[in-house]
Amino acid sequence: MATSSHPIIVLLFVLAAAVVSPAAATDHIVGVNRGWNPGINYTLWANNQTFYVGDLISFRYQKSQYNVFEVNRTGYDNCTTEGAIGNWSSGKDFIPLNKAKRYYFICGNGQCFNGMKVSVLVHPLPPPPSASVAAGNSSSASADRRVLRNGSLGYRVLVALVGSVWIGIGSGWVF
Repeated sequence: MATSSHPIIVLLFVLAAAVVSPAAATDHIVGVNRGWNPGINYTLWANNQTFYVGDLISFRYQKSQYNVFEVNRTGYDNCTTEGAIGNWSSGKDFIPLNKAKRYYFICGNGQCFNGMKVSVLVHPLPPPPSASVAAGNSSSASADRRVLRNGSLGYRVLVALVGSVWIGIGSGWVF
């Protein structure tokens, strides 16, 4: 009697989806475990992060007390929301960083004057490594990040998984 391997196939496809999804993007949680609150040095936090196009910046806070506004440089410097580019107030805001530029975020309820503001510089994605560069510097973290971001490693894993399942089906492994 053949055993069903349906759960194994589902697991393989879930793993493949995780590998090829844009999971290589980083979610930068503002303030990490301290969240979006007054009295925290967000400039220091931002200076210890590297932001790339496609990453997320997320703000965690008490939604009844705080909010987030994306503003221009003037709004950032003067703590004003006039001409705001965007605003969020869910308490768990995930904001995509889709362009290589400097972003400015403030709390719009007056707490900006108590330090609730952050500016981040988003860099373009590095170009994919050439075959010679990847072969000569395969242990580099930046090369690994480029390979994962471009998905080529993920697609190879997906092809290997699908091929394994196909071979398994052909040999009577499934059903």
